[in-house]
Amino acid sequence: MRGWLDWVCLAIAGLSVTLMVSLIAVQLGYTGSGPALRALGEPDVLQAIWLSVWTSLVGAVAALVLAVPTGYALARWRFRGAWLAEALLVIPVTMSPMSLGVALLLIFRDPPGLWLARFFVFEVPGIILAEFFVAYAFIVLVARTTFSGIDPRFEQVARFLGCTPWQAFRRVTLPLARNGIVAAFVLGWARAIGDFGSSSTLAGAVKGHTETMPVAIYLSLASVSIDRAVALSVLLTLLTVGGLVAVRLLVGGQR
Repeated sequence: MRGWLDWVCLAIAGLSVTLMVSLIAVQLGYTGSGPALRALGEPDVLQAIWLSVWTSLVGAVAALVLAVPTGYALARWRFRGAWLAEALLVIPVTMSPMSLGVALLLIFRDPPGLWLARFFVFEVPGIILAEFFVAYAFIVLVARTTFSGIDPRFEQVARFLGCTPWQAFRRVTLPLARNGIVAAFVLGWARAIGDFGSSSTLAGAVKGHTETMPVAIYLSLASVSIDRAVALSVLLTLLTVGGLVAVRLLVGGQR
């Protein structure tokens, strides 16, 4: 029999879900109009969608490659100052996106960053760099938690049976961490594709060049193109929610 605390928690959870659904519902209701749907077929909108998708994927994949071994190291090796190292690695999660963008911009102010500025500042690679940082922090957090939940004795047994450290990691630990790593990647990608502050600060909001979906939403609102802004907002929301739902289905986490 449920107590009053259970019912209060369930009511709060139900209210929270209702609020989240309402955020999507009001946008879907607006985009039901013809002009909003037609806005998604405009060439510059399609270009913004494609730019957002491929840059966020590249940034998230690059972040995954570096974040997985970092998360593994933080989970397995205890050393003095480990808490500080972990706090520094997840700074992009805690700091303002605009502040992150300013910090990245300052990297290219003086040599050797100045020598590479023309490749990143107000250019598409700048979008990837900014999205890499925001995705990296999320993936490190989830990867560390995932590896911490795996008993290290599994690896020890594998090494006792003749596996090298790399073989033990690849054949034992990595398969056990698969679900967590997939979830980490999708969370990082969802954060990257929705980034506006850091990427627009570094790469600019150049229409038709560095115009991602978040930038296109901002420019559309600035020019009072409400139909286009709402249509892009709904699409961005559906992409991220769809990615999270797909992960739940793929890793068998659905209930």
